[in-house]
Amino acid sequence: MRLKTWLVAAIGLGSLVVLLAVSMVAASRKAEDIYAQLEELNAHHRRVEASLQRLRSDVNLSGIFVRDYLLDVARERAPEYRDRLTEFRRTSIATLGELSALLGPDDRIASLQAKLDDYWEAFEPLFDWTTAEKILNSSTFLRSEVVPRREAALALAQEIEELNNANLAVQRDEVARRHVAFRNALRQLLVQTILLGLGVAVVVMFRLRVLERRSEHAEDQMRELSQQLVSAQEQERKNLSRELHDHVAQVLTGLRMELGRIERTSPAVSSVVAECKRLVDELFGTVRNLALGLRPSMLDDFGLQAALEWHVRDFMRRYAIDVDLRMTGAFDALPDKYGTCVYRIVQEAMTNCVRHADAKSIRVELAANDDQLVVSVSDDGRGLDAHEWRNGLGLRGIEERVKELHGTMTIGRQGARGTIVSARVPLPAAEMPLASAAG
Repeated sequence: MRLKTWLVAAIGLGSLVVLLAVSMVAASRKAEDIYAQLEELNAHHRRVEASLQRLRSDVNLSGIFVRDYLLDVARERAPEYRDRLTEFRRTSIATLGELSALLGPDDRIASLQAKLDDYWEAFEPLFDWTTAEKILNSSTFLRSEVVPRREAALALAQEIEELNNANLAVQRDEVARRHVAFRNALRQLLVQTILLGLGVAVVVMFRLRVLERRSEHAEDQMRELSQQLVSAQEQERKNLSRELHDHVAQVLTGLRMELGRIERTSPAVSSVVAECKRLVDELFGTVRNLALGLRPSMLDDFGLQAALEWHVRDFMRRYAIDVDLRMTGAFDALPDKYGTCVYRIVQEAMTNCVRHADAKSIRVELAANDDQLVVSVSDDGRGLDAHEWRNGLGLRGIEERVKELHGTMTIGRQGARGTIVSARVPLPAAEMPLASAAG
């Protein structure tokens, strides 16, 4: 079973659309995952930075409070300083808990915890000092006990911060690697989509080309068949016309002569014979009109110009329509198929003027020059749609005649009213001598 072209195109294009849709959804989700990971990484880094900043702030502020306490000689404010340092210690413990949750199990966190505990415990003896001890030992205590412990804790906090920055750099490198992989995947998707699109295009184009060749072959066959039918029809008309003219007309002529002889020998039946002679004359006229309608014998005997002049006179007599016939060139030397084609064009166009256009006047122009034969029939009727005429067999038949001679035929409106039928037929080289004539 042959696969239809629209089905091939539909499957290919459908696959392309599905691939694009699935790929876009997957790419969108992957991009969202990368951006979410990057945002989470930045948020984690900011939280660690904030915790370390609070921890450093608590340690620095505690040192300031200790210095203020040692400079304050009033012992009654010792509980207040103790409570404040206790608050700093509790805050630092909570901050260390946050860092441990953010960074996970790490020896540096435990070491920082131990250093901070040592730092906070160094302040415990201060609150038992007398005023004289505070004045005497404050500077030494700060220099030897507080500052080294604070610097150690802060140095460890700085180390943790550097570790966090290093982790951030590693994570960002991973995100960058995934971004590069994502971009490469998009490029691969683009290449696959292009290849699939090209494959679909090639298949469809190949299929369409095959169908086009089949269509051209079928069209050529149909045109050849149509031309054969037209030629066969014309030959059949010619044969019928001759048969009517040569045989039937002779039989009718003989019949009338016999009726005349009967009328002379038998005067008693003269009235009956006269009626028979009238019927024979009427039948003779009908046969002659049929023969001329099928194919006028003068077209073969006297040429195209004489046949057209007779046809115009007969047409005006029957339909009372003015017809202006103008012929420029010598048409007697035209081959039979050219003369027949031109005669049928004029005959069909004039017939349509009566049947469809309600025309009052018709203009027929023929011109033969060195390389082509031009025929035009125009009227002043109501006009004919150029798309409607293709439904008629007559105009389609003369179009096939024109195409058989490698010519072109057009039908269009002439101004606000009227229709013009034009045909151009190329003539073979040196086919006919030219002479100017008008009729």
